[in-house]
Amino acid sequence: AGSQIQGTRQSRRRKSLAIAYEAGQGDGAEPRRARWEPPRWREQLQRIRDMRSSRDAPVDEMGVQRCYDSSAPPEVMRYQVLLALMLSSQTKDQVTSAAMLRLRRRGLTVDSVLQMDDETLGQIIYPVGFWRNKVKYIKQTTAILKQKYGGDIPSTVEELVQLPGVGPKMAHLAMHIAWDSVAGIAVDTHVHRISNRLKWVKKETKSPEETRVALEEWLPRDLWKEINWLLVGFGQQTCLPVKPRCSQCLNQDICPAAKRL
Repeated sequence: AGSQIQGTRQSRRRKSLAIAYEAGQGDGAEPRRARWEPPRWREQLQRIRDMRSSRDAPVDEMGVQRCYDSSAPPEVMRYQVLLALMLSSQTKDQVTSAAMLRLRRRGLTVDSVLQMDDETLGQIIYPVGFWRNKVKYIKQTTAILKQKYGGDIPSTVEELVQLPGVGPKMAHLAMHIAWDSVAGIAVDTHVHRISNRLKWVKKETKSPEETRVALEEWLPRDLWKEINWLLVGFGQQTCLPVKPRCSQCLNQDICPAAKRL
């Protein structure tokens, strides 16, 4: 009998917990929020959309989504997306785009890169940031793709981040662009900086990966893919790392950082 009573209590508890997150039923009560979210974030987001409506930032014209050959076989296209992402780390979009164009002119496939010597690959991708390291990572990763994935790229974030030279941001963008799958938010320095300036994180975050975790806790999943593209372009044109153009920003009156910058 004791276990039956205990079971009934647990059942009631479960029901009350479930009901706690439902809207008030006819009594005018406000629905309880299941999670924290920043004040006025929808308004801020819409204003950023308005500022980004012309789609003329470097990321729009020369970002990774513009660097691959869309007419190539799917596995070649996906490989080119991953390579562009590896080149793009700590490198301006213009430089990445030019390097990818040079690579594609030579026929950019898993086999063509494996057949290329390190010196030639370095000459082609220079002056991308840390190009010597990237030569090493590209050759290592390409060999793994050939041996383990039949020349394609992995289709999960967990496998992608195991590849040499591939971090979480690249992995999430590869899922977005190459596989059209949203596994998480791709957070680079722009997204990290702007999320902290707008207080879109509960407390200040120290790294892009911390910011990704914090954003995914509250940002609706249907916005996860859009948010990278929006904030990267916004960070390139308006919310600059140094001397942000607050006077030109539509969020000036509702941005927590605007008065301090």
